[in-house]
Amino acid sequence: TGYERRPSLMSHQQYGPRVGVPRLLRVLEERRVRATFFIPGATADRHPEAVSAIVEAGHEVAHHGYLHEPLTGRSEAEERAFLERGLEALDRVAGVRPAGYRAPWWELGEHTLALLHELGFAYDSSMFDGDAPYLAGAGAGGLVEVPVSWALDDWERYAFWPDLTGSGVIARPSEVLEAWWEEIEALVEVGGCAVPTMHPFLSGRPSRARAIGTLLDRILELGDVWVATCGEIAAHTAQRLGQGSRG
Repeated sequence: TGYERRPSLMSHQQYGPRVGVPRLLRVLEERRVRATFFIPGATADRHPEAVSAIVEAGHEVAHHGYLHEPLTGRSEAEERAFLERGLEALDRVAGVRPAGYRAPWWELGEHTLALLHELGFAYDSSMFDGDAPYLAGAGAGGLVEVPVSWALDDWERYAFWPDLTGSGVIARPSEVLEAWWEEIEALVEVGGCAVPTMHPFLSGRPSRARAIGTLLDRILELGDVWVATCGEIAAHTAQRLGQGSRG
């Protein structure tokens, strides 16, 4: 990709497994909250200690490609290779067969859902067309979709590198906290499912991790909200809709 020749850029990403993951694990541990970590296979291969720490802390590990490959326009064989290579890495590093998948850039390919069904995944989390989980479309079998929103993604709030795509802004964590809280409050009102999405190399920075802790405290204080992993939410959805879970 050429990025390996840019040590400063690579250090920006490496902050995640080296510093961000341990810090975010502490935030979660202090509140006894379990999360889902969508991990590219290459990240697992390069930073096995971070993946081991995630597993040992009791969090869910899910699939996020191997090299975070874009899927648009890919053939079925290419998509299958990406999925299988990621599965092999997560099994090799963490002994995990993930139940869930999230497409890089939240951009599914035309073959992805059918392949996820074939390979025994229980759920996907890459679509935007709902406030609550639902059964995915034709060809996906009993696959559950746990929908997402850019409004709850830290990439749009914090991602910045001068010559790369990103939001181009560096928001104050206090502003992000309030924006996410408004989204979550509204989803609670309509009985929806909020899926905050955080990259450790972005949200693992001290002030941002502190804001996440404050957000979790507010959520937990609501009392009537279920805070769970994506896998737990998908299994509950499958059972509620009478389909039984896969994987």
